[in-house]
Amino acid sequence: MAEIKAGRMPAANLTLLASEDSNVQAKTASVTMNIFSCDANHLDINADVAAAAASKHVDDILPLETGCTWLPFKYRPRASLLQKIAAEMISTFILVFGGCGSVMVDAKSNGQVTHVGISIAFGVVVTTMIYAVGHISGAHMNPAVTIAFATARHFPWSQVPAYIGAQLVGAITSSYALRLILATSVASEGATLPTGSDAQSLALEIIITFILMFVVSAVATDTRACGELAGIAVGATITLNALMAGPVSGASMNPARSLGPAIISSNYRGIWVYIVGPTVGAVAGALVYNFIRLPEQEPCKLQIKPSKSFRS
Repeated sequence: MAEIKAGRMPAANLTLLASEDSNVQAKTASVTMNIFSCDANHLDINADVAAAAASKHVDDILPLETGCTWLPFKYRPRASLLQKIAAEMISTFILVFGGCGSVMVDAKSNGQVTHVGISIAFGVVVTTMIYAVGHISGAHMNPAVTIAFATARHFPWSQVPAYIGAQLVGAITSSYALRLILATSVASEGATLPTGSDAQSLALEIIITFILMFVVSAVATDTRACGELAGIAVGATITLNALMAGPVSGASMNPARSLGPAIISSNYRGIWVYIVGPTVGAVAGALVYNFIRLPEQEPCKLQIKPSKSFRS
């Protein structure tokens, strides 16, 4: 066993057992970790914690793969609630600015962005934000996703109001910024409006948000999924859903994304569809994935890297 001293740690290969409590059951995962003479003080790891980590060393030492960034859940520096709220507010602001902004520019430029371009814009901005702030707040950017995670017991209910508040503030301020920049109300600030009946749009929103949350649950909560590809998988799902459902319901999948433009443009037509539909679909998607999830293997047989996205 490599000796670990206060303040500095020598280069070592360690396989640590990290335990994370999800309010219902303790979930243990064997996490491969690489330490390259990391500054223990900088990482908030003192000699006692480092020694405790070393005491959990298992027999098989795995090859070096990652740097100091990949600390196990138990020892990784945690973001404060204020930092999480700020991350959710900023990421939702960018989501609405990029996605709804593309809708407004398309209307202003007589269709130069195109429906395909708008769909890609939403997918790309979500992918980008997952990689940008997923390790801080989980990159929910969506009240329906936050509620679904809490319902499936992957997220504390105590933080749900703060997350939803941050997401709504981000969406509203972004919509207002778009209105100021473009100096006029274009396409109701990118608001989602049913082109058919409310019932038709409601059914679509439930189904496409179910698909989205099903994918999110797979890549964000299942240790056997490839967590590093979470952003790409979720962004691709949003693009696909928008390509199919965009012309009918607007493919919101996100109450905040719909409420922000609706409030700034004062156009609330069918707004209930975009609150009820995504919430019902997201909760159903999370619960269904929990139902089909394979039973966990024994911790000693698992060698995984947990996804930092969505879970904080």
